[in-house]
Amino acid sequence: MSEEREEIVAMLRRAYWMEVETVMSYIAGSINPDGVRAQEVMSSLREDIQEELSHATQFAERIKELYGVVPGSMEFEAEQSFLQPPEHQNDIVHVIKGVIAAESGAIEFYNEIIQATEESDPTTNDMVIAILRDEEGHRRLFEGFLREYEDARTQA
Repeated sequence: MSEEREEIVAMLRRAYWMEVETVMSYIAGSINPDGVRAQEVMSSLREDIQEELSHATQFAERIKELYGVVPGSMEFEAEQSFLQPPEHQNDIVHVIKGVIAAESGAIEFYNEIIQATEESDPTTNDMVIAILRDEEGHRRLFEGFLREYEDARTQA
């Protein structure tokens, strides 16, 4: 495997793990919160789980297509401390901010992949651009949730 391909595969492996970790955290975030006001956020996370899992699968398939090996669970190292369950299960703002941080991190890293593959790997480039669009939509939705909760706090 060429050095450039190895670098792309390494980036795809990191993206794969980011998506897998996000799925785990979104499952917790879609179940743990308490309160009526949390229901819309929990419902949105349930929907996002399938999309994030699809992203992980796409990254895994591209790793294989580039002659890489999709990593197994023993290689997993958690990084998303901001997506851990809050101390109080009615702290839905903590969950929302964690989602925004996760999506922002993905957007930043996926832009790096897009730059790295722009001229050398149009297939990976196109795939990551499409995934990036999804992540930007997720972040925008949760930024809206956050504004709504912050507005409610200032009006209380």
